[in-house]
Amino acid sequence: MGGERRAGIEYLGVNAQAWDDQGEAQLALARRAWASDEPSWGIFHVPEREARLLPGDVAGMDVAELGCGTAYVSAWLARRGARPVGIDPSAGQLAIVRRMQVEHGLRFPVARAAGEEVPLRGGSFDLVISEYGAAIWADPYRWIPEAARLLRPGGELTFLGNSTLLMLCVPDYEGEAATDRLRRDQFGMYRFAWPDDPTIEFHLSHGDWVRLLRANGFVIEDLVELRAPDDAATHDTYDFVTADWARRWPCEEAWRARLAG
Repeated sequence: MGGERRAGIEYLGVNAQAWDDQGEAQLALARRAWASDEPSWGIFHVPEREARLLPGDVAGMDVAELGCGTAYVSAWLARRGARPVGIDPSAGQLAIVRRMQVEHGLRFPVARAAGEEVPLRGGSFDLVISEYGAAIWADPYRWIPEAARLLRPGGELTFLGNSTLLMLCVPDYEGEAATDRLRRDQFGMYRFAWPDDPTIEFHLSHGDWVRLLRANGFVIEDLVELRAPDDAATHDTYDFVTADWARRWPCEEAWRARLAG
C-alpha cells in the first residue's frame, strides 16, 4: 500500500480493462439499477430517503457523473429533470450505458474519458457526482481539482466510496472479509495495490480529504456514513465486507461539499 502522490496515470488502462472484462455482470447490474425508480446507494443499497445524498430538487441542474460506469445514477437524475453527462474511461461500460438508454428510452450524453482529465468546459455544472467511479478509481489529487474546475460557483460535489475504516480493516486477498482488526496504517494511505488484482484504487484518510477539498475551494457540508439496513445480506460479489460488519461500522462514506462562490 501507499505510494507517492500524483503518481502517473499509467493505471488508467488496467483499471478500464478490468471493468471491460466484467461485461455480463455489469449488464445484469445495470438492468436492475436502471429499472429502479428510487435511488439507493452502495453495496447494501441504502435508500436515498435515508442517505439524503442528492439535492432536494435536481430539475434543471447540469450534472457531471465522473466514473459513471453503467450510469444508473445519471439515469435516476435524468428522470428527475436533471441534465446529466456520464464520463467513464471504460468503453465496455459506456456500451452498456447506450444499450440501457435504448431499452429505457432515456437519452443523455456520455463521453469516454478519465475523471482526472475531463473534456468538458469549466464552470458548466451545478453538481458533480461519483458513486465509486472516480471516487476510488481516479487519483484524488487530480480528479478533485477537475471537479472544482467543472463546477459553477456554489455548485455541489458529492462522492461515495469505501470508508476509511473499512480500508484499514479489509484483507489483502479476495474471498476474505474485514474483521475488527486494523490491518494497515492510516498515516500515508493513498494508493492501494492488491497482490491478487492488477487494479489500482485510491483512498485517503479523513484529514487528507478535508485538506484536499479545502485546498480546491470547497466548503464541506456533510460526511454521511452509510449503515447497512437491518435486512441486508452479505453480497456475493462484494464479500470483502459482511452485512453484519456494515451494521456495526460504516463500510462506505459520502462527502458533500460546495464550491465557494
